[in-house]
Amino acid sequence: MLPKLNHRRALFVLTKIDEILSWEKKNEAERDTRFVELGRYLCEVRAGQYWRVEKLASFDDFLTRRFPESRRKAYYLMSIHEHLPPQARRELKAVGWTKGVELAKLARRDGQDFDCATWLHKAREMPKEQFKHEVEKELTGLDTEPSEIIYFKFYKSQIPVIEQAIETAALMLGTEKSRGYCLEMICADFLAGANLDSGNSNVLLLSILRLFKFLPGEKRKAFLAHEIGKAS
Repeated sequence: MLPKLNHRRALFVLTKIDEILSWEKKNEAERDTRFVELGRYLCEVRAGQYWRVEKLASFDDFLTRRFPESRRKAYYLMSIHEHLPPQARRELKAVGWTKGVELAKLARRDGQDFDCATWLHKAREMPKEQFKHEVEKELTGLDTEPSEIIYFKFYKSQIPVIEQAIETAALMLGTEKSRGYCLEMICADFLAGANLDSGNSNVLLLSILRLFKFLPGEKRKAFLAHEIGKAS
């Protein structure tokens, strides 16, 4: 049996749903814009050492106070301003911080060869998920890469060490890298060290290849030039 339709109540509920969704969309857009500003201000705090006003010992202490759960988001926001050229930074408010992070990945890889105009146009026109997919395809050369969610149980006492290791890896790789990439780098580094002397040379080779993948383009060229020079 179909329930008796309360037309008046139905219109009220449907209107409320549309209002909430509209509010969420508006606030998400505002948050995107404000976080762009936040990243710029964080860069200025670090450059000007404004943390000394609060009698803190370092910029790290400043981030720990402002981002007690994890400083990862702060580094993400700062990476946008660190790697993007001026033309892209001027339009960040229009595209938002989440797309800005994706643009920074490309700018970090390509350096002077970054096609700013083309990627800004894509950022303005594409929805977030589609743009993220487009950037991932450009960076990996693959349309999609299979992924799997793996769960770990940690004791609370272990979490600070793990978080610090992942954040340190993010600083080395570039803060736009995912935590999965950071964890892979830590594991590859461990395997390379464990198999350095008398271990499995195939594992050592695989680990070195994975570590090499994380290097930006110019660093890869420098590494190859160095090794070719040694070989000759």
